[in-house]
Amino acid sequence: MNFIRIATLLLVAVQINTAYSQQVRGDVRSENNQPLEAAYIFNMTSQSHAHTSEVGVFILENSKPGDSIRVGLLGYQTRILLLSAANFESKMSIKLESKTFQLDEMTIIEELNTLSTISRLDLNTSPVNSTQEVLRKVPGLIIGQHAGGGKAEQLFLRGFDIDHGTDVSISVDGMPVNMVSHAHGQGYSDLHFLIPETVDKIDFGKGPYYAQQGDFNTAGYVGFSTRDYLKESEITTTVGDFNTLRTLGMFNLLENTKNQNAYIAAEYISTDGPFESPQNFNRINLFGKYVMFSPENDKLSITASHFTSRWDASGQIPQREVDNGNITRFGAIDDTEGGDTERTNFNVEFSKAISDQTTFSSNAFYSHYAFELYSNFTFFLEDPINGDQIRQKEDRQIFGVNAAVNHTTFLGNTELTLTSGIGIRHDIVDDVELSRTLNRRTTLETIQLGDINQTNIDAFVNAEFEFGKLTIAPALRLDYFKFLYNDKLQQQYTLDSETKTIVSPKLNFLYDLQDNLQVFLKSGIGFHSNDARVVVSNLGEDILPRAYGLDIGEVWKPTKKLVVNTALWYLFLEQEFVYVGDAGIVEPSGKTERFGVDLGLRYQFNDWLYFDTDATFTKARSLEAPTGEDFIPLAPDFTLAGGLSVNDLDGFSGGVRYRYIDDRPANEDNSIVAEGYFVTDFNINYNLDKVTLGLIIENLFDVEWNETQFATESRLQNESQSVEEIHFTPGTPFFIKGSVSYRF
Repeated sequence: MNFIRIATLLLVAVQINTAYSQQVRGDVRSENNQPLEAAYIFNMTSQSHAHTSEVGVFILENSKPGDSIRVGLLGYQTRILLLSAANFESKMSIKLESKTFQLDEMTIIEELNTLSTISRLDLNTSPVNSTQEVLRKVPGLIIGQHAGGGKAEQLFLRGFDIDHGTDVSISVDGMPVNMVSHAHGQGYSDLHFLIPETVDKIDFGKGPYYAQQGDFNTAGYVGFSTRDYLKESEITTTVGDFNTLRTLGMFNLLENTKNQNAYIAAEYISTDGPFESPQNFNRINLFGKYVMFSPENDKLSITASHFTSRWDASGQIPQREVDNGNITRFGAIDDTEGGDTERTNFNVEFSKAISDQTTFSSNAFYSHYAFELYSNFTFFLEDPINGDQIRQKEDRQIFGVNAAVNHTTFLGNTELTLTSGIGIRHDIVDDVELSRTLNRRTTLETIQLGDINQTNIDAFVNAEFEFGKLTIAPALRLDYFKFLYNDKLQQQYTLDSETKTIVSPKLNFLYDLQDNLQVFLKSGIGFHSNDARVVVSNLGEDILPRAYGLDIGEVWKPTKKLVVNTALWYLFLEQEFVYVGDAGIVEPSGKTERFGVDLGLRYQFNDWLYFDTDATFTKARSLEAPTGEDFIPLAPDFTLAGGLSVNDLDGFSGGVRYRYIDDRPANEDNSIVAEGYFVTDFNINYNLDKVTLGLIIENLFDVEWNETQFATESRLQNESQSVEEIHFTPGTPFFIKGSVSYRF
């Protein structure tokens, strides 16, 4: 009798356990039937949880009929549902209605990527309408333009003067933006092919801690994702000072087609800028995207884009000529600078659920890129008769494929998420040229001319072990490089080659102290590659110098309306170098270290008023120079950016944005100083049903500021001796623009 009772109890226990271990499958979509990624599904009875995949699908374990589940995503109305028996027999379909972002609804441990969620908040509360504004959405990233608007921006992040991308990896939809062994500089990142209104998400990380990021990921990485669909079609026209015109068209092509989206976008920009010699700048952008979801929840995305741009520039002018009154701040010494560039991209992305526990994602891309730039930094220093103008030119093709598999399993009671992947990138660069020229027309001397073939093959594996509130994530990355260079200035055909392999380990920890307090410790090794022309010439410089990083910090929500993120960090570089494109050489600066503090604040006063600010304090020093001569030129000590944003207040939206960078050393002994600046921008929009009227003011208080500055030795035509001092590109003065948008 006792045996029967025990057997019965065991059977009941097994049945109860089985009931609790059932799966709920479903998908989460918006009100216009688009899949929602990273929505949080929480079983309020069993405490089990899940996030939706890229195609909006989720699997919730440990559930039973009668349980209540909460489904939420920031920017959408939260829903609470009661599970019935039918929910376990067929897939659930849950729709969420969009609403105004409310910071008090955010729970940190529910976010798939908290910092990316913060950038999504910023993007929604303060939309962007220029490539510069897109880059400024990355906390702590400061940019500067110094060549007529068509050249890639100069970047500053975590105490780095990154030039145009040497120490930050940038991508769009998985397609690399950085150019290896570029005619103007290593890692050159021209993001002007990206139409800002097509940006949907900004993923970023600081430091070399991410297994999927390779070359140039030392100070950090930035990954932009474009929209999968348009809610409405739109036409916008903007006009402003300095003969500025921008027109934008975005057109939804498949409004009522189930499981398919397609749209195209076109942008035209022209301006003369505030300079006495007009910039004559114009740019055309074309972009198209098609997205298809299969019944098996496979996702296929195809994008194509093309941009072309040309411009004139006044260059970087010497401070002494402004001080003595020979030219104004917006004058020029050589106004024949400028250039033209174009890029055509094709990118195919495919993702698939192989099983309940395994997903596959991939992308394949092709780019054709052409570049020609005329510059004159030193005027008549090298050639007192013709001047020092140079031409940098190249024609490039890029081929690449990335693939990754994500698998979730259990080791005992420990959940393990394993992500592994491989990738290949191949650059074919023809006629990489550096020449001395006169008035853009006459070639005086060809300094460098050759063809580059460069291949990078990578593989990585990242594991995430979840021990309750603690996640431990070890990772390992392997990169193989092949460099080939054919020097066309040699009388006989020569093909120089070099290979290099590097292993980059990472180890990260994340701990949930409370629902709204996460602390983290990140550590890892990254690298940036050297220019192929330098690598094969055996100048003794490292091919792939390593960067060693450490971050400790937290993301904390002390009140319902306030989010604070902080980090203490350290970064050591084995070899820091800058490819000086105008001289065709590399300037090594040896070992360097940087350490500092990042601080970010987000506060929502009420439904319509939102505040954000990000500050970075940094100390950057060379380790192989005497004290007092160990400053790293142009490395910022302190940066600050943020603003107040108004969102839908009786039809009004807009805000005030500010950015600040402090005085910083322009040379190694700090005897020449690059002046800091504080610039404020303003915008306001008013909605009238389908029409939006907008007003944009850059440099609201009309301050005099230098957008980019360099310590440069130059000589003017009437000077017998050269002078080293600050040469600068002036920042935009008070600049007003008006816009009209129509949605349909």
